[in-house]
Amino acid sequence: MIKMIFKNNYLFKIYVLSIMLVFNACVKNRDFDEPELVCSDEDFSIVSISELKNLYAGETVQVQEDWVIKGYVVSSDKSGNFFNVLHFQDASSNPTEGLQIELELRDSHLFFDIGRSVFIKIKGLYLGQSNGLFKIGGVFTSFGNRSVGRLPNSVVFDHILLSCDTVEKILPKSVSILELNKSMVNTLVRIDNIEFKEDEIGQSFAVEKEETQRTLVDCEDNELILINSGYSDFQAQIIPDKMGVATGVLTMDKNEFQLIIRTVDDLDFNFERCEELIDEFTSTSVFISEIADPDNNSGARFLELYNSSNESLSLKGWDLVRYTNTSSEVSSTIDLSDYSIDANGLIVISPNALEFENVYGFLPTISAGTNSPADSNGDDNIALIDPFGTVIDIFGVIGEDGSNTNHEFEDGKAVRIIEVISGNSVFTESEWFIYNDTGNNGTIDKPQNAPFDYTPGIR
Repeated sequence: MIKMIFKNNYLFKIYVLSIMLVFNACVKNRDFDEPELVCSDEDFSIVSISELKNLYAGETVQVQEDWVIKGYVVSSDKSGNFFNVLHFQDASSNPTEGLQIELELRDSHLFFDIGRSVFIKIKGLYLGQSNGLFKIGGVFTSFGNRSVGRLPNSVVFDHILLSCDTVEKILPKSVSILELNKSMVNTLVRIDNIEFKEDEIGQSFAVEKEETQRTLVDCEDNELILINSGYSDFQAQIIPDKMGVATGVLTMDKNEFQLIIRTVDDLDFNFERCEELIDEFTSTSVFISEIADPDNNSGARFLELYNSSNESLSLKGWDLVRYTNTSSEVSSTIDLSDYSIDANGLIVISPNALEFENVYGFLPTISAGTNSPADSNGDDNIALIDPFGTVIDIFGVIGEDGSNTNHEFEDGKAVRIIEVISGNSVFTESEWFIYNDTGNNGTIDKPQNAPFDYTPGIR
């Protein structure tokens, strides 16, 4: 292929536009030979993508500096999964920054193929950020608000010039899902040992004519969204039921990382799927050790859980539920999935973290809010449920109002006796010291006051 050098950018523009007119007039599909590439040998003073981004101060701005940035193209619209956008990064391997430019140019891969280095004259372009994603281009105005829009076709080649450098092979950065960070956005990444979610197997890559999200997942259940166009060449293909490697351009939307492949060949899924990861467990070693309803301060209520085992236990999938008064229906729930409990350790749950800290001098493990299972006035029933729906421990009798019973702790507390080392799915009065303001049915008539009558976090 002949490489032509233009020192005059005006002549370069005329040449490229002529090519475009010929191809747009004569070609009805994408199955045609690529045009001869042209390049410029102008000697530019290059600024970094990072320097450009520093011009952004919270709103879309038109660049006034006579700057040029250099980038390596990593996206392609050849398969139709990218449209009117060009993604580029600052090096062919181990890039530090990436950027995208919005442009009105179909079949841009004919001019800007993957690995091609380009010079972008950014004076007069607009710089903005949308949902964590930096972009440059033209301007779009709506109701007086400016945002980055597509660069008109007529001026694309005023701003984007091909370098005369040899097209380089882009080496994607190999990372795991958990290693992804914002510096990688708009760059090419490679993620090993990844597969589609099981419930998406058998579906097409995208719904026809609709942008479609599919979900990639690694063997530790970490997820990454894959964006597919409903106009892509591979839209109707069935997603693979194997595991392997995914390569694509990393983007972002609402602070959530997303991946876009150039072609279905960016997926190399030839291995057997990950073994099913079971990280949920059941154990009677976790149980309720104390429930508090101070006589002098309802804001100082709390509930305490204890782990009697010699190993730290994850509470993924576990719930703490409350049955109010005589109700047999759950009135409130605390999802414990984000927490673990140390070996021979405790977690303290409070409905009012600020008041709890003010009274007891430290923050609770969990701030659950009012009307939660930790906010009982002493006559409710509370149960600890494992990930499989089994009641591991319970205080009270579901369907029975605790008032004047052997499980009333109004204005007092319910404390598990020290000899108890496991949960009990049936309320057993002998396992508890129960203080209240009545003393009925074997309970202790001795209202409790915070902080003196309580020891949250200590068993």
